[in-house]
Amino acid sequence: MSTLEERIAIEALDHRFGLEPGFPLGVEEELLLVDPRDGRLRADAERVIAAARPSSGWLSTEIFAAELELVTPVCRSIDEVAACLTSLLAEVQRVGAEVIGSGLHPTADPGAAQLSSSPRYNEVSDALRGLLRTPPAALHVHVGMPDPETAIRVSNGLRRHLPLLHSLSANSPFWYGHDSGLASARAAILRSYPRYGVPRWFRDWAEFSMVARELADAAGVRDYTYFWWDVRPHPRLGTVEVRAPDAQFSLERTLALAALIHAVARMEAEVPGPPYHSRDAVGEACYQATRYGLDAELLDDAGNRRPARALARELLRRVAPFARELGCDAALGGVERILREGNGADLQRTVNARGGMDSVLTWLRSQRQARP
Repeated sequence: MSTLEERIAIEALDHRFGLEPGFPLGVEEELLLVDPRDGRLRADAERVIAAARPSSGWLSTEIFAAELELVTPVCRSIDEVAACLTSLLAEVQRVGAEVIGSGLHPTADPGAAQLSSSPRYNEVSDALRGLLRTPPAALHVHVGMPDPETAIRVSNGLRRHLPLLHSLSANSPFWYGHDSGLASARAAILRSYPRYGVPRWFRDWAEFSMVARELADAAGVRDYTYFWWDVRPHPRLGTVEVRAPDAQFSLERTLALAALIHAVARMEAEVPGPPYHSRDAVGEACYQATRYGLDAELLDDAGNRRPARALARELLRRVAPFARELGCDAALGGVERILREGNGADLQRTVNARGGMDSVLTWLRSQRQARP
């Protein structure tokens, strides 16, 4: 065994893969707290969490005090995710808070948002400084993995689908009261953060472990949880976590994207696709997706540029058997609706064209009213 191979073997990370049977699901939904009177950001997360009494899942702060994270427990189905998120939102509203689902607040002033205080957040704030301009809100989807090597195979496989996920989920066309010209301005802001974006392709679990330790040492951070890649193995939770999507304006769209990611992860575990293009090529395709949304042309597995909508419909056909196995095929109908009606960026722009930015805020607020 070579010196490098010995080092890789020694440095393999501890993990919790395989603790749950099958491919369980978990969702973290970052939503923006707003003032019920005018829809402006409201730094109210700590009060909401202190007052709320969730019956399922939990609420968490983020680095911005006007951002609240709705977190499900380990779920066996998309229906369990739906019930938990509905219950959490109802509890948030019971304690007098209001939220919107958008990758960025459309009108918030740059640099005006208040930060939360905790040892971890203080550390991140000190490192990022002026890069923390406005709260970026995302949808994070976790899929449980049976073992470390499957986690790496699925993470590598999901990497191929990141551009399409960006196209489908883009929901932040406005920043600072103006049209950014992008479908996801959130993605543009996050590109300025370190350790963000498309990860490298990993040969196996041991290589990921070695790279994670080296990168953490170089960054002066404790561990891989400070790597904000669009997809990453999460050994502490025993999952692969997809972090690419913008927060969605409605629960239906959140569930549609979660179902798609769940089905794709299951497919990649069973039938991994071909090795994909370089990190540079995937990163460029992600930019095209966040710039043009569903009008982007993206690379297919053969390296050909094709319309995002065509790739999405092809992917839906491929994952259909796995979606049926997981019981999330009905929720995938929401992806078809995105393809018909447009992503969140398209709809926000339509509302703005009809009634201006105040109408956008009113519309976003209306989409997140708790429903029985």
